[in-house]
Amino acid sequence: MSAVDTAPGLTARESELLARVPDGLYIAGRWEAGTQDPIQVQDPATGRVIKRIANARPEDGIRALDAAAEAADAWAATPPRTRAEILRRAFDLLQERRDDFALLMTLEMGKPLAEANGEVTYGGEFLRWFSEEAVRISGRYGSNPEGTGTMVVSQRPVGPSFFITPWNFPLAMATRKIAPALAAGCTVVVKPAELTPLTTLFFAQLLEDAGLPAGVVNVITTSTSGAVSAPIIADPRLRKLSFTGSTPVGRALLAQAGQNVLRTSMELGGNAPFVVFEDADLDAAVNGAMLAKFRNMGQACTAANRFIVHESIAEEFAARVTERVSALRVGRGTDEGVTLGPLIDDRAVASMAALVEDAVSRGARVLTGGAAPEGDGFFFEPTVLVDVQPGSEILREEIFGPILAITTFSTEEEAVARANETEYGLVGYVFTQDLARGQRLIDGVDTGMMGLNTGLVSNAAAPFGGVKQSGLGREGGLEGIHEYLSTKYTLIPA
Repeated sequence: MSAVDTAPGLTARESELLARVPDGLYIAGRWEAGTQDPIQVQDPATGRVIKRIANARPEDGIRALDAAAEAADAWAATPPRTRAEILRRAFDLLQERRDDFALLMTLEMGKPLAEANGEVTYGGEFLRWFSEEAVRISGRYGSNPEGTGTMVVSQRPVGPSFFITPWNFPLAMATRKIAPALAAGCTVVVKPAELTPLTTLFFAQLLEDAGLPAGVVNVITTSTSGAVSAPIIADPRLRKLSFTGSTPVGRALLAQAGQNVLRTSMELGGNAPFVVFEDADLDAAVNGAMLAKFRNMGQACTAANRFIVHESIAEEFAARVTERVSALRVGRGTDEGVTLGPLIDDRAVASMAALVEDAVSRGARVLTGGAAPEGDGFFFEPTVLVDVQPGSEILREEIFGPILAITTFSTEEEAVARANETEYGLVGYVFTQDLARGQRLIDGVDTGMMGLNTGLVSNAAAPFGGVKQSGLGREGGLEGIHEYLSTKYTLIPA
């Protein structure tokens, strides 16, 4: 297959980098060509194909699980210090290759280079954090209350794991799952998103360079996710499933996982409220809004979805935000000065247009943006909507794009009720200078994470995850490694 498309628009640096990215399936430490029509990876800023890669069949997925199962016992028995050192070497190599990884993410996903560099930093921290946690897996030893024996509580690797990662953070979503699994002693099969698989393939090559044994991490790329995933999930050798993506797909995967009672981690959809009280520091609130809404072009499960602003400051907040949003420069992420890249595909652009049309038909006003610009690529203007009415689709659906929709409230009780008026519960953002009110909102807003006077909460040292239909389990923090450990209790008679 041809690795790199010959269409115009790629620089020599971009072409050289793409040529170095593997284009095969990574199974048992070997790169293999696919046996069916390849996946064509596009640059969303131009719509052009930039690379063609292997397209796995269901039998390829089972062979990847074969490799993970075969390597499982040896990797589980590998000393924690050895596992830690491999993860640390991977972290160091990622720092050395950060420019390559950042450019690759910009090419296949579209985000501006500055944001892609930020993702390299964020994604790398999971390698460093879990390299440190690998040697801190602990248990308990002590007499039982009756004095008739000694209790030994130990932690063991869950076993072979299957990861389905999304397209929006190609590096961080891979490292956030792979690093704790390797630290715990689990082997894995990774299926990256069809839209952005190149970063995961490049990362698998990095892990090999870091000294990871064959079969511990296997990567399969496919255009038929359901057909390839189903046999893996149904296989009794698999013991763990971790998925990041939409809630409807997560529900379907949970049903499949239930057949074998798999351990599951589900990081699903969000509908994050961004609540601004009348006493908020408006400069901080506007800065937080820009971070929480427009990072990654709004294509993040943690993106602020519903801006719930006190009626006494709503007009000023909207004016300040609109000034900032109007100044965003839209374009290809590799171009100098670009602060907002393309959406992932034409379906995403159509979704943004439909949400704006629905909101406006119900009485909302567009202060800036609101349409897709003419030209190549999958772009949508950064948009601010005010007077968004109850019942609008944009208040119910996860936007996943650069639209900031403002509604108002009058009392704290109303704000909390509006914030919780959703089936989702991933993250919430609250801006107030009243510490007592802040504490009430921490307790009152039903989410797994909270940003109090900040628009950015993610950190490798913190547990990431939601409640309600935003998912199960936690990634990162002290809690992250326990998703890949099972507890064993042994009684030794006195």
